[in-house]
Amino acid sequence: MKIAMIGLGRMGANMVRRLLGGGHDVVAWDRTRDKTDELVKEGATGAYSIEEVVAKLEKPRAVWIMLPAGDPVEETITQLKKFLDPGDIIIDGGNSYYKDDLRRARELETSGIAYVDAGVSGGIWGLELGYCTMVGGSRDKFDHLEPIFKTLAPDEGYLYCGPTGAGHFVKMIHNGIEYGMMQAYGEGFEILEASPYGPNLDYAEVAHLWNQGSVIRSWLLELAEVAFKNDARLEEITGHVDDSGEGRWTVQQAIDTAVPAPVITESLFARFRSRQDNSFSNRVLAALRREFGGHAVKKK
Repeated sequence: MKIAMIGLGRMGANMVRRLLGGGHDVVAWDRTRDKTDELVKEGATGAYSIEEVVAKLEKPRAVWIMLPAGDPVEETITQLKKFLDPGDIIIDGGNSYYKDDLRRARELETSGIAYVDAGVSGGIWGLELGYCTMVGGSRDKFDHLEPIFKTLAPDEGYLYCGPTGAGHFVKMIHNGIEYGMMQAYGEGFEILEASPYGPNLDYAEVAHLWNQGSVIRSWLLELAEVAFKNDARLEEITGHVDDSGEGRWTVQQAIDTAVPAPVITESLFARFRSRQDNSFSNRVLAALRREFGGHAVKKK
């Protein structure tokens, strides 16, 4: 299948590589020309403007946007509307707010352009392991694009979640759960660190141990093991932990629907608090975000 990828950052570039490996024809474009050139060397078709992206596709065109939520996505969609035709499809694979999806779909519908929201999880490991993908939009457009989702995802790693907004909504809740899990791990390791036993414990070994059949085993613990192997007491980074929109949106959704969500809410507030101190638990959170998503950390 032929598809375009706009945005060749940490995830977008590796998604192009995974699609190329699956036999798809990918038109790649990024505002940074060098990123496009790099993928052209690996087999992608390069484009150097949005108009050229559209010109190099075949109808019905499919354009995947892999950009930060907010203005970058809005501006790109505005540009694409100038060149796309009725029946073409825009897929937003970033972490957009589902209410923005609803608005965009309505606006594009007047031009006959379809809109699909795809919540993607996998971070910098997705090239090798695949990208867990949650999809919203019309069922027929999902069916048309399914070869793309199948290639990007691991086995049984993609799902049609429902109409417009459903994909990003499910991804939003996924990230809210992630906040709570990471917070629990961070607090647990801080309790160990503050105990009389802490100085004698190798936390990489503890994380490895807990992944051997225990009820708290997870990929996050595997990443914690990697982080502790690289920096046994996480002394090279600070405990400053950024938050992305999904955590805030999840808490707001809980408020709007009167669903008690104390763990996710407190984990969000803990990130706010992290900007005021440098606790061990927050250093664990910062290290985990670096390991699974390649997110920047603040070093001492």
